[in-house]
Amino acid sequence: MKKELQRAIVQQQHIEIIYLGSQGKASKRTIRPLEFVGDRLKAYCLTRRAPRVFAIENILAIQQVVIRHAAGY
Repeated sequence: MKKELQRAIVQQQHIEIIYLGSQGKASKRTIRPLEFVGDRLKAYCLTRRAPRVFAIENILAIQQVVIRHAAGY
């Protein structure tokens, strides 16, 4: 998991994560990971439109965001 996050940081990719929040509720977020700080991930959350810090152990799944462009552009 940390390897995929590091790759997204280096390549400045947006990713989707499934995250287990402090209340035990899972949420789907689109983020741009910025850096690791200990066992946490600093990122810009496009879903909330604000900087956020995520506990790495609470990230349940990661998926790269695929940006599709209209044909001819």
